[in-house]
Amino acid sequence: MSSKPPQHDVDESALEVSTPKTWAAGIPGVLVSLDRAVEQMGVGRTVKTLRLLNQREGFDCPGCAWPEPQGHRKMAEFCENGAKAVAEEATKRRIGPEFFAEHSIESLRTKTDYWLGQQGRITEPMVLRPGATHYTPISWDAAFTLMADELTSLSSPDEAIFYTSGRTSNEAAFLYQLLVRSFGTNNLPDCSNMCHESSGSALNETIGIGKGSVSIKDFDLADLIVVIGQNPGTNHPRMLSALEDAKKNGAKIIAINPLPEAGLMRFKNPQNVAGVVGRGTALSDEFVQIKVGGDQALFQAVGHLLLQWDKLDKTFIEAKTHGFEAYAESLRELDWDAVLTATGLTREQITRVAGMFVDSKRTIACWAMGLTQHKHSVPTIREVTNVMFLRGMIGKPGAGLCPVRGHSNVQGDRTMGIYEKMPEKFLLALENEFSISVPRKHGFDTVDAINAMRQGRGKVFIAMGGNFVSATPDTPVTEKALEQCSLTAHVSTKLNRSHVVHGKTALILPALGRTESDVQHSGEQFVTVEDSMSVVHRSRGRLKPASEQLLSEVSIVCRLARKTLGASHPVAWEEFEKDYDVVREHISRVVPGCTDYNTRVRQPDGFVLPHPPRDSQEFATATGKANFTANEMTVIEIPEGRLLMQTLRSHDQYNTTIYGLDDRYRGVKDGRRVVFVNPDDIKALGFSDGQMVNIISEWKDDPTGVVERRAESFRIVSYSTARGCVATYFPEANPLVPLDSKADISGTPTSKSVIVRLEAI
Repeated sequence: MSSKPPQHDVDESALEVSTPKTWAAGIPGVLVSLDRAVEQMGVGRTVKTLRLLNQREGFDCPGCAWPEPQGHRKMAEFCENGAKAVAEEATKRRIGPEFFAEHSIESLRTKTDYWLGQQGRITEPMVLRPGATHYTPISWDAAFTLMADELTSLSSPDEAIFYTSGRTSNEAAFLYQLLVRSFGTNNLPDCSNMCHESSGSALNETIGIGKGSVSIKDFDLADLIVVIGQNPGTNHPRMLSALEDAKKNGAKIIAINPLPEAGLMRFKNPQNVAGVVGRGTALSDEFVQIKVGGDQALFQAVGHLLLQWDKLDKTFIEAKTHGFEAYAESLRELDWDAVLTATGLTREQITRVAGMFVDSKRTIACWAMGLTQHKHSVPTIREVTNVMFLRGMIGKPGAGLCPVRGHSNVQGDRTMGIYEKMPEKFLLALENEFSISVPRKHGFDTVDAINAMRQGRGKVFIAMGGNFVSATPDTPVTEKALEQCSLTAHVSTKLNRSHVVHGKTALILPALGRTESDVQHSGEQFVTVEDSMSVVHRSRGRLKPASEQLLSEVSIVCRLARKTLGASHPVAWEEFEKDYDVVREHISRVVPGCTDYNTRVRQPDGFVLPHPPRDSQEFATATGKANFTANEMTVIEIPEGRLLMQTLRSHDQYNTTIYGLDDRYRGVKDGRRVVFVNPDDIKALGFSDGQMVNIISEWKDDPTGVVERRAESFRIVSYSTARGCVATYFPEANPLVPLDSKADISGTPTSKSVIVRLEAI
């Protein structure tokens, strides 16, 4: 990072909702991403790689989980951030033993996340021995022996923690959970614990399945698309094309967010001439600049108005739902003052939004982290489903619920069993398929895992991908927890923060990436993934691996299993590594909806997993129907002089991977330690635009009282956020998020609702 403070040069008038023409996502980003790709890969490698990205005979994007179109695909079926993600993985830069000999672990700790990620691909396994100052090479066999010895020496399997990133393939995820359960624990925390766990909790209760109920084709048929707590322009850029097509088909779009986001204001589609030479497409018909955490109150108000106006799908409600009377009674009287306080909106705008629901015959509700990372996230998502039930918007073309997943296979990993609380039916199927016994005791989620390591109850930490330290809350606490472990091991492609915060012994295990060819005993292999709309399809890398010493994720799991569980274990681990079709044959008999997996996944566009609410308006809930719920309204109380902080990504970032130090859509250049504050709040608090401050979070941790956390040296950026709300980038602001501040029911860290104050430097 530059030693100079981050720069900000967006004209404040550009942030006014009334002038969306100044906001445009599309063409500039593609040019930037191509420059990045050429810089990392060179011209020839860039052309070879990008032409295979998201194509049927190519590889799935290692970025987001937005689905590919069914049928015709464009020659360039990727977005700006997808191209950046590929460039990061397919880079020509390399990290070998000489790099680690030159850089001590202490010197690496002083580097930024951006610097670490820019060094290149790791080429061989590395180990950090107890008391050592540098990582040194280790053979694969020695690494697996070291891991197996640590695991088998534990007094209980529950002292081991097995984390999974959302980029892990279906095959590797299935084998990983099989290894973990064969070892004797359900300690399978994953990145979903920190993102859409609240969605799954709410949807399982209300519709009987924790996945969204729409397909990509539904966007072409919708009359109304409601985008809630989500920034597609940065986090799911290909979604903008679907929204643009929907607009052309006559749909209206409501954007509900504390910040005006570029992609939802105007989109210049790089795939067509109009996008290149024109002004692009204005997307949002109604921008609802809501206070952070106010979405539950908004949807309760919308539900109240629909009930009051009697604008209900009574046929659907009577035939398909349960709990309507209790829900209706809970909203018969509505505290409008509380609604307006929680949302920061006017009653007139809320009424207008409710009217748009009434006018629509086909409505899609989309959401992401803006809904899922609050203490009251599950009740909030329940209220979204309540409104959709009132209008009968489940199980009909052009309508449904759409939680937009982030990581490219986070949904597939959960389908394959990466979950600390898999249902009995799945566990029984595993036992019957493999003649093994698996534990029933629920394992640790992410927050539980950190607490277990802090308390000495978690002693070995193994991560299948990801950057655990930078992804999790309460960074200093998480770092100390990992340092308590006897062993930390990370399956990775590139260097990240988690490699320099380590247990007494640490391993880096370099794996093949999505872009790389995977050749095993039976020949060239492919893997499968599941997108955000339950479509399972193939992914086959084509590039020569970055090093001859890389192993596939499947190989790493299988070899660790053989070392740890022994040759007499009944699972045929060696056969799985030789031929991934063998893995898929077992998946077809264990995982619901995956019958005839090998045949169906070889279809041009793969296959769609069953979804009873979408397919037939059937609901596998406790009542056998779609469940209305009555929820007490939450109004977040913010003390005088304090602000409500949410963490978010910059535009030059995907999850914890930092592509660059600019945020083009928000006007930030050459830095990341910024805090976006409404200009009226800046003035009221006695600060000035550009002033450097420390951010202190305040967490009421009974019985000890208020506990403070600090993050230092942030530049105030005057920005059109909702009053009383500020935004900062993660992972820089993660130290401000209390580990024990988590969503009710789902346990998701509350990264979107942290009470803070600013302190002048």
